[in-house]
Parts: sequence; structure tokens; C-alpha cells
Amino acid sequence: MNNDRYNNGMSYRRCGKSGILLPEISLGLWHNFGSVDRFENCLEMAHYAFDHGITHFDLANNYGPVPGSAEETFGQIMKKSFKPYRDELFISTKAGHDMWQGPYGTWGSRKHLISSLDQSLQRMNLEYVDIFYSHRYDPETPLEETLQTLVDIVRQGKALYIGISKYPQEAAAFAYQYLRKRDVRCLLYQGRYNMFNREPEADILQQAKENGTGFIAFSPLAQGLLTNRYLNGIPEDSRIARGGFLKKEQLTDEVLKKIKALNEIAAQRGQTLAEMALAWLLKDDLVTSVIIGASSVGQMADNLKALENKTFQAEELERIKEILI
Repeated sequence: MNNDRYNNGMSYRRCGKSGILLPEISLGLWHNFGSVDRFENCLEMAHYAFDHGITHFDLANNYGPVPGSAEETFGQIMKKSFKPYRDELFISTKAGHDMWQGPYGTWGSRKHLISSLDQSLQRMNLEYVDIFYSHRYDPETPLEETLQTLVDIVRQGKALYIGISKYPQEAAAFAYQYLRKRDVRCLLYQGRYNMFNREPEADILQQAKENGTGFIAFSPLAQGLLTNRYLNGIPEDSRIARGGFLKKEQLTDEVLKKIKALNEIAAQRGQTLAEMALAWLLKDDLVTSVIIGASSVGQMADNLKALENKTFQAEELERIKEILI
């Protein structure tokens, strides 16, 4: 491992009102770390991330494919090389999406959350995670049950902190209050946020700040739309071509026009579109960290270049705003 890893340009931001310091860029293991992926590449990417100051690795019980296999991969990496550095790492996992069959394999019941975390710890070769999330709001289970389970998980020592992901504003407000009263505050809100999806700006970002909660953005590149990947059509090896969460219908002529216009601004800034899209999220203190996905060390290296220029001129922000309307 690189002993100079904290002198490679990575900065760390305080997460709300807490002792958590997250790297401005975190590594997500949603894709490219599953059982279908080559372990040597996973190991190389994890090492490169840590060597460049990325101390936060973001997982969930269902990441893969197959579900659970990203945690198993990380468990192998933990056992093989990361174990001596456990106290430098900030590792998250989540539960709440479909994971196993039957009524307790999904959503936010006490049984699901505790069972899932026990499975996750076993897969990852860990005694505890640094933060455990309720992965989504469950409209059927009483919210008190979900939140009390998070409190108990911290008190049991299975997680140091807890967070929520993708909660609507009203449910988030209830969660912040409930958890604060029990002295296990919600310290991270994880939400989808990028140039093409600015919903958190309406309420979630400010709400988190007012409650002393950090905000961490996932899908900062809109699953690849905010890169140079689709400037000249749909590559055969792209997410759209392979099928999945990103659909061909999302790449409309209007979206492509916006991508090209944004790319021009990025070029004038001396950045790639991906670098500018990441820098744009980090331009102020409302975002604690952004979670990138990567399929190679080269891709990760390109993304890290975003940290070299996070400052925007007022004119640039206005032009970007006009493009995104």
C-alpha cells in the first residue's frame, strides 16, 4: 500500500455535525465488483482507490450481480490486504431492497434489517460496519420499527453510525427527530443527485444540513450519461447497449444536445465532462462526498482528476443552469 496516500490531492469533508470525515470522492461497489467480474481487477481498483486517499467504500446487501457477491468480493479484499488498515477505512452497507425470498427478504422490518446486516458482516469478514443505512423508505412497516432497529444496531456495536437513503422529505424529517431523541443521530443521507437529476435541491439538501446530517450523492454521472461515452452514439459495451437500469429511451435527442453543450463548457475548463460533473456536485458544502463507480483503474484515475478544479465562475454556473432547464 502507498504510505503517501493522504498526500495525493484528496480532501476530506466533515459529515454534518459529527466526527465523520469522508473523502470528497468515495468508491461504490454497486457494479463491477460482483461474482461475474474478475477478482484481480476488483482488487486492483480497491488498492488504487485506497492508495489515492479514498477511504470510504460503499456497499449494500444486494450489490453484485449476483446479490451479495459484491460484499463477498470486498470480504476477500479485506482478508487479503485491507485487514491491517481497517481503522483507516470507512465501510458502509445497507438493507431494504429485495435480497432473498419470502416476506422478510426485503423492506424495513426489524427482522430483515438485523438478519441482513448479520449476513453482510459475515460476507465482508467484518465485526462491524462504520455506517449502516435503511436503503429505502418502507411505506408499510411502521417507521418507528425501522428506526428503532437502527438505534439498536448501533447500541449492539454492529454499526458505528446510521443513515437513510432515498427517504422522502416527510419521512426523513420524522427519522431525524426520532433518532435525535434517542441519541443515535442520523448522520448521512444518501440520495441520487447529478446535473440531470436535481430533485434533492428542492428540499433534501437543505433539510439534511439543518439537521446536522451529511449528504452523499450516488449516480453522480447519471449512469454514464454525463461522460463522453455517448457523444457519438451508443457503444456496444455501454450500459445502454447491455441493458439494465439505463435505458436507450433515456438518451433522447434533447438529452444528447444537453450532453454536447455541457461537454463544450467542460472542454473550456480543461476538463472532461465526467470531471466537470463531479466537480459541479462538490462546488459547495451541501454535498459531503460523491460515490463513483468504476470498471477500471484508468476510469477511476480520470474521475479523481475532478478534484483538481472544483471552482466555477458565476458565468459558467449560469451557462450550465441554462443548459439544464
